[in-house]
Amino acid sequence: MIRSTLRSGGPVRTVLANCSARLLAILGLTLATVLVARIGGPAEVGEYALLRMLPGLVGVLCVLGLPGALAFFLAEPRRGLPRLWPTLMAIGGAGAILGTVLWVAASPVIAKVFFPDEPPWLIAAAGATVASQLVLTLGKTALQGLEDRRGGDLVIAAEELAFLPCFLVPLAAGIHGIAAVVVGLGLADLVVAVDAWRRVSRRLGWRRLGLAGGAFGWWGRPDRQLGRRVASYGLRGQVGGLITLLNLRLDVAILGAMAGPAVLGGYAVASKYAELLRLPGTALTWVFYPRLAKIDQAEAARVARRMVGPALIGIAAAAIPVALLASPVLRILYGASFGPAVTPARVLVAGMVLAGASGVASAYLYGRGTPGLNSLVLGVGLAITVVLDISLIPRFGALGAAVASTAAYLSTDALLIGLLLRLSRQPAHGRASVAIGEVTP
Repeated sequence: MIRSTLRSGGPVRTVLANCSARLLAILGLTLATVLVARIGGPAEVGEYALLRMLPGLVGVLCVLGLPGALAFFLAEPRRGLPRLWPTLMAIGGAGAILGTVLWVAASPVIAKVFFPDEPPWLIAAAGATVASQLVLTLGKTALQGLEDRRGGDLVIAAEELAFLPCFLVPLAAGIHGIAAVVVGLGLADLVVAVDAWRRVSRRLGWRRLGLAGGAFGWWGRPDRQLGRRVASYGLRGQVGGLITLLNLRLDVAILGAMAGPAVLGGYAVASKYAELLRLPGTALTWVFYPRLAKIDQAEAARVARRMVGPALIGIAAAAIPVALLASPVLRILYGASFGPAVTPARVLVAGMVLAGASGVASAYLYGRGTPGLNSLVLGVGLAITVVLDISLIPRFGALGAAVASTAAYLSTDALLIGLLLRLSRQPAHGRASVAIGEVTP
């Protein structure tokens, strides 16, 4: 049974395809970052990193964890729930509007803290990317839930690759600086989001991008009770998703606020380089979360336990050459001004060695309907991040941020792996009761 589950649909090939898509995305991001660095230097790279992170964070916060809930509720048999799509669209639309309004209202504070050299009206205009990033994120996670792996991989790659040509459009029109970054980000989001939702509608067998309504589109009367169920699951998962995002990006925000965009630019480059090692773990979560949501408890536990060892060994082995190549890669790509990013990059690489196995653990916890457990563990890492960032960044700058993040990554990943190994040894009825308690609102 385990072998059939692992071979069904070629999971290994699927994980490799997802990793390849994420590598293409990183290539696109790298090329865009190099261009931004060559034009505006480390300071503009820092602002670019913040604009890619902050609007998306605001949007996700305002949709009650919908991106994390989509894959669970689009898995069979929940996919056939009456008025599911109108309910999902109502949550997403309301969140997009709320997030944009909140961003615009807070733009004077955001500009003062993170973008002190930019006019507040320009930062307010960046609020448009709250909705555009959210629409793209929901389309991408809907493809995950519908198990359109090829479509999902294409969207993942295009999400970053599209920015470079879209960034060139405002440059050609004479728009420069952070304004060009804002225009490029919003335009890229919209182009890729339209394609993502076209793929979703085609997967569902709907025409006209699902705009027909009724049983053949997104729109209709939402179901309030179903909305509460989606929000209940989503909020438990959102805590974990938000904590994961904060663990990966809080150092960027704190460093940007304390040390300024120039120091942040070098650290952002180091962080993205080290996160190459997180790609396989992310791919394992992406691929196996919907699969584990469909199979019985005992088989899901066996499959997850079997994947932990290879994932752990593979990432640990890959960390060695990645750390050794940090200096030549960063200096050649970004220039001598980014030389201080090499040591933080190597420290962050050390923090990624458990990421593959923890990706398996997250897939297991989400797939079995227990996102709250995942969130609880990730909260430990967030606490470590906050305490160490505040303690180390004022004295050590980017290196202090790297040490803080590495400690948080290793602690969180180790706890997730331990939780998987413990829960997967429990009797099936014990695990089932936990899952039922988590899923039922």
